[in-house]
Amino acid sequence: MTTTPVPAEVEDYFFDLKPEQRAVLYPVIDAVRDAMPPGYVLGMHWGMPGWTIPLETFPNTYNGQPLAYVSLAAQKNYNSLYLMGLYGDPAADAAFRAEWAATGRKLNMGKSCLRFKTLADVDLGIIARTVASIPVDRYLATYQRIKPAAGKTAAGSTRGAASGATVTD
Repeated sequence: MTTTPVPAEVEDYFFDLKPEQRAVLYPVIDAVRDAMPPGYVLGMHWGMPGWTIPLETFPNTYNGQPLAYVSLAAQKNYNSLYLMGLYGDPAADAAFRAEWAATGRKLNMGKSCLRFKTLADVDLGIIARTVASIPVDRYLATYQRIKPAAGKTAAGSTRGAASGATVTD
């Protein structure tokens, strides 16, 4: 278990939730926090609590923001756990999905977003093992392998160019 204090803005996020939302999300964030490999940093990013690789560790991201690894959000009708480590790693994704299928639970998941309404909808053990299985160096290796495609549209133009955003490769 990590002894790093939870940032005040993350505490505020949970404080602002309805008690029934906190009752579902607290065990999930605790499981993720306890399993988090060293090097990821908890903070508020994109309006939700999440762990990132800080820019001090890896500044060359496609959008100039810290590289997101795991995030958690309370939505209007469900909750989301974003497991970005699965997105570009087919072996990790397949292992996660196979282990989940073996539980008999329904998997409501897109490419990296696990959606759930109740705590009974998630398997905290699988989530913890998945989070713990991708250390920073492995995640960065996957990111750098797929990065040339990040920020490019099908036509090859850079996303965000019209708005003046810069994407560096």
